[in-house]
Amino acid sequence: MYQVLRPSRSTFETLRGQRYHVREWGQPDAARPPLWLLHGWMDVSASWQFVVDALAHERHCLAPDWRGFGLTRAAHLGDADGPPPYGDADHYLFADYLADLDFLITRVNERLGRAPDAPIDLVGHSMGGNVAMLYAGVRPARVRRLVNLEGFGLPATRPEQAPRRYAAWIDELHQLTRGEITLKTYTGLAGVAQRLMKTNRRLAESRARWLATHWARPLDPANPDGEWVILGDPAHKVRSSHLYRLDEVLAVHAAITAPVLAVEASDDSLAQWFPRGEHSLAEYHRRLQVVPDCRIARVDDAGHMLHHDQPQQVAALIEAHLDAPGSVGVPARAWEG
Repeated sequence: MYQVLRPSRSTFETLRGQRYHVREWGQPDAARPPLWLLHGWMDVSASWQFVVDALAHERHCLAPDWRGFGLTRAAHLGDADGPPPYGDADHYLFADYLADLDFLITRVNERLGRAPDAPIDLVGHSMGGNVAMLYAGVRPARVRRLVNLEGFGLPATRPEQAPRRYAAWIDELHQLTRGEITLKTYTGLAGVAQRLMKTNRRLAESRARWLATHWARPLDPANPDGEWVILGDPAHKVRSSHLYRLDEVLAVHAAITAPVLAVEASDDSLAQWFPRGEHSLAEYHRRLQVVPDCRIARVDDAGHMLHHDQPQQVAALIEAHLDAPGSVGVPARAWEG
């Protein structure tokens, strides 16, 4: 199994009805702002371990488990750390991630003796990258520098899609209530590791087995060879009731003041997810042009889980962007793909 180089510690913050799990590495440093790491959909904070281990210099890093993932639970459930239930939610709203992050940063800044609004550095992957981009536009003074790892956004929608979207959302709530929307289970730790490697062909077995211990739990703790379930709320599989309003997203992105590094993998994830062209790298690059200070970099021999595939490359890009006075990557306005 993978041997951790920089062990993490767990802290918990109760806010907005949630008992938030935050994984921390390193010690606070007055000379550097804390580095917040935001995981993606159906992932957990431990996903950042390989990148943290690959950093050339130790930093104080913090990674929350988003509500409904990992060890974060509704506050009334106490300190349960097993598989779901996660609380009373039957769906999740994206705006809650922004508010949760804001409350978390305030709380941790105060715990560290920093001003509540003291700026932080921010890195997000996939869904976490989308959260990071929106948060940096909503709270521009709070984000010093930002790295977005494959947080591509979604295909643009049209207002006339709203009736069917709301109807589909309600239909899926009924399906969830009837127990028709669930998460798959896997047999033993080996089964979870195989599932991770099936999704990501580059993931080494040693890393997959380590991730499996954080990404899932046995349904019966007394039987570790039995069925394991992902540490995620099935309600996350219910589609959003809200359309993806691109005009609003671009207006928020245009308000970002932090230098942004947008990192993509050499595998074209968008072409795989949207083979009919509903969204594309070219469209994503076009959208990035509204960000006042944005550059693009690419990680070779990597797919969507680039922080697992090439943690050394990703860590080097993050550190160069956060620390170097010069620029990293190609300006978004000049990117040709």
